[in-house]
Amino acid sequence: MKNIASILVFVFAFTFGTQAQKKRDYRSTKLTIEQQTSLKVKQMTLALDLSDEQKKQVKPLLLAATTNKKAFMEKRKEARKDKKRPTSDEIYAMKSQLLDNQIAMKRSMKSILNPTQFQRFENMQKKRTIKGKKRMQRKIEGKVKNSRRNVEK
Repeated sequence: MKNIASILVFVFAFTFGTQAQKKRDYRSTKLTIEQQTSLKVKQMTLALDLSDEQKKQVKPLLLAATTNKKAFMEKRKEARKDKKRPTSDEIYAMKSQLLDNQIAMKRSMKSILNPTQFQRFENMQKKRTIKGKKRMQRKIEGKVKNSRRNVEK
């Protein structure tokens, strides 16, 4: 009886372990740039009630922004592999480019959207930046806690 119970416990533990691994595998799948853009357009359509004409105008903007972001991330990933830190001039250039892209996106969206839609768009952007800052703060706090644990050992 004890053997059967222990075998059942082992089988359940093994099954749950493989299920947890499958969930992680799902998160690692990447969407293409076109898929990301399409989803973003649909999200904006729901949030801002975009017309068909507005969707056609917004899609190329989002596609360009997603492509730029992907290229930037790949460049940073390569630099991280080489353990190369950007210089202060490179940081300035990256931040300047980022702000220029944001200004251009804002101007384009302002010309496409009507005033109420644009106001909702700006509110969405503010919420996104706040959420990103909170996520970054938690990430930093996690690194500090981990480094404290390593020092205590």
